[in-house]
Amino acid sequence: MKHVSIIVPQGDSILSSIIGPFKALNAANDYLQKTGRGPMFDIHLVGLSDETKLYGGLFSVHPDTMMNTVKKTDLIIIPALNPKSLSVNQDFIPWITDQYKRGAEVASLCVGAFLLASTGLIKGKACTTHWMAADAFRQMFPDVKLVPEKIIIDDNGIYSSGGAYSFINLVLHLIEKHCGRDVAVFVSKVLEVEIERKSQSPFTIFMGQKEHEDDPIKKAQEYIESNVAEKISVDYLAGLSLISRRNFERRFKKATANTPVEYLQRVKIEAAKKSLESGRENINEVMYAVGYSDSKAFRTTFKKITGLSPLDYRKKYNREMVS
Repeated sequence: MKHVSIIVPQGDSILSSIIGPFKALNAANDYLQKTGRGPMFDIHLVGLSDETKLYGGLFSVHPDTMMNTVKKTDLIIIPALNPKSLSVNQDFIPWITDQYKRGAEVASLCVGAFLLASTGLIKGKACTTHWMAADAFRQMFPDVKLVPEKIIIDDNGIYSSGGAYSFINLVLHLIEKHCGRDVAVFVSKVLEVEIERKSQSPFTIFMGQKEHEDDPIKKAQEYIESNVAEKISVDYLAGLSLISRRNFERRFKKATANTPVEYLQRVKIEAAKKSLESGRENINEVMYAVGYSDSKAFRTTFKKITGLSPLDYRKKYNREMVS
């Protein structure tokens, strides 16, 4: 049986990311017992104090185990916690690190990746988190390879999951790894969760990365966003900024985590997504409105960024057009 430590952080955290793994792992245990197998998981809520109040005191969680009494665990689950709460959860860091070195697996859920990255265990490694937190994560942990389009990262006993309720997909992944496919499928059916989701891309809203102090680059971003229908070259943007192209591309990448071409594509595709979600224009009309004239290029770029074709995206999100 594997000892599982679901961390109960101090400060603000997402209650569902504590309850969700607890229920899913218990569902796996129940199924194993009903099918003549013993339970796999010995599940504990592990905290720094005997009570954590959440959502302004509307809810409270009472860990059954204090961290300093857990000498050996097999799996640590870090729920989604407010990155501003990192300072009051510092005591978890050496414990997580020590347990990992002693053979424990570590899984972060959503913005729990901030606490995981604070341990230094994923320096130079891949990680995912909620797409809305990607810019803040990159700024705090530039030495981690953030892959925000992924729902699950599995790297040598360290796991991370995408945003919000996609943590269930990581928990199902862990159940399948330790209990078998049949158990994971059963739990997915009980929870009514699609088991094979791989990407956050269909859910991502590109909001532009402007949390930087490079004013010429910020002005270039604003120009791109104000001229979605235009075909804008990198040379033109560099000229507007009075910066050489090479220096402009370097500064743009540093400030936004995108090349200028990537940024242009993402702004145009975001505009196309909004049209497909609420408008009645056909795909070609949407394509022309965001500055594309080559349908193959548009569809290829759209699918690369969203994980869906324009038509599939419309079917997924535009109720009026589907009906």
